Amino acid sequence: MAEHPAYPVGLRLSGRRVVVLGGGQVAQRRLPALVAAGADVLLVSPAATPSVEAMADAGEITWVRRPYEDGDLADAWYALIATGDPVANAVASAEAERHRVWCVRADDADAATAWTPATGHSAGVTVAVLTTDARGRDPRHTAAIRDAVVEGLRDGTLVAPHHRTRTPGVALVGGGPGDPDLITVRGRRLLAEADVVIADRLGPRDLLAELPPHVEVIDAAKIPYGRAMAQEAINDALVQHARQGKSVVRLKGGDPFVFGRGMEEVQALAEAGIPCTVVPGISSSIAVPGAAGIPVTHRGVAHEFTVVSGHVAPDDERSLVDWPALARLTGTLVVLMGVDKIGQIAEALVAHGRSPDTPVALVQEGTTAAQRRVDATLATVAGTVRAADVKPPAVIVIGEVVAVGRPAAG
Repeated sequence: MAEHPAYPVGLRLSGRRVVVLGGGQVAQRRLPALVAAGADVLLVSPAATPSVEAMADAGEITWVRRPYEDGDLADAWYALIATGDPVANAVASAEAERHRVWCVRADDADAATAWTPATGHSAGVTVAVLTTDARGRDPRHTAAIRDAVVEGLRDGTLVAPHHRTRTPGVALVGGGPGDPDLITVRGRRLLAEADVVIADRLGPRDLLAELPPHVEVIDAAKIPYGRAMAQEAINDALVQHARQGKSVVRLKGGDPFVFGRGMEEVQALAEAGIPCTVVPGISSSIAVPGAAGIPVTHRGVAHEFTVVSGHVAPDDERSLVDWPALARLTGTLVVLMGVDKIGQIAEALVAHGRSPDTPVALVQEGTTAAQRRVDATLATVAGTVRAADVKPPAVIVIGEVVAVGRPAAG
């Protein structure tokens, strides 16, 4: 007789008794999802892993510290049998059958009345995969299918159109330091669902090529000292397209709130009554030094790091940076947007007490295929930048951590 396939169903276990027999690795993997489902979990086991014990100590589950006894499943809605005793597992499985309790057997799936699918979650969707061919049941294959579907939903390569009306609004997405793989999962998903994308020059441009043809891309490039789309025009474009009922993504480089004027855009949207979602991004202030082998902190070397904007010189009346205070710090100083002002910055730091021998690294086009690192000291950095023709965007790292991550001389 041919075996019938399992009937897939989602169990609503909130407030309902679930009995787990055995406190080993199987229970450790399955318990978090049961707790997240709101189940009233009773664990019956003489011992448990430290992680399972911690869940009991925290009150997430109730733990009865003894072996299984007949009657333990009488009030259960669902049971997970995962002890190391095959005889006890068989007896418990028989009890579950008598009480009409759906039962998963960790040691013998064919003897169970329920199977646990390989599950994953993305954007409010649960993906559950079951193997239908009992002769070729391979949990690794099932998990691989699950992972492929979930990853596709997360990174936007697998897009299911929304047929219900979406709430119009704007997502302010931090695109990361440049490498398109370093955008967050949520940011990439929102980008894949967008009707309009307003993108900065420093955003992950390669992702724009993956957008469907119907997506309108607006260039909001702010090229230093060149053509720029005024901030007011960007704000107006965000409001205008959102009011047309479109899903708008404002794609910015790094993190929206790290020298990205993101809050100005959030405030403009709030004044216009437009809902806005902020998706943080990986800041180049940390990611780019890391990609170049420079830790911004290091045990015994630097216990703090400070990120400052170098777009105005230290002696400029518009500067809000306390350069004398920074010079007195012993930790790492990360300067963004400071390539053309690095000579003046170095002079200010040295004048206020920082050693002229302090190592400096400039990392141009960090995390991209064009990345390059140029090393100097505070005394030599101005000449080095000119000689090496360092161009923005470049992240400047000042401090002893530069020597920690410096490539060995060959």
